[in-house]
Amino acid sequence: QVQLEESGGGLVQPGGSLRLSCTTGRRIFFRGDAMGWYRQAPGKDRELVAAITSDGTTNFADSVKGRFTISVDNTKNTVYLQMNSLKVEDTAVYLCNTGNLRGSLVFASWGQGTQVTVSS
Repeated sequence: QVQLEESGGGLVQPGGSLRLSCTTGRRIFFRGDAMGWYRQAPGKDRELVAAITSDGTTNFADSVKGRFTISVDNTKNTVYLQMNSLKVEDTAVYLCNTGNLRGSLVFASWGQGTQVTVSS
């Protein structure tokens, strides 16, 4: 079972930026799975924010297109989520997982996540 650890969250003003990191305990894209970032806001369902496959194919939620990017550092077994032009509605716990590109399937247990709060 892969171990996932998210970090990089915090409090930021609207319009600001954050970079989240997800460190895995094994080689990324193990078995060809995609790596995804998800978020869950209070009272809302967990949703896929962004996902990436080993060939660089990405999938983004409509709400973050043009503002967020996802990248991978295979030497560090780390997946990043660069979040720019943050909005209040981006406030949520952000989590990462292995799964499919659409985010409809996940293959590991959820970690603690990292809290992102966008507020003035």
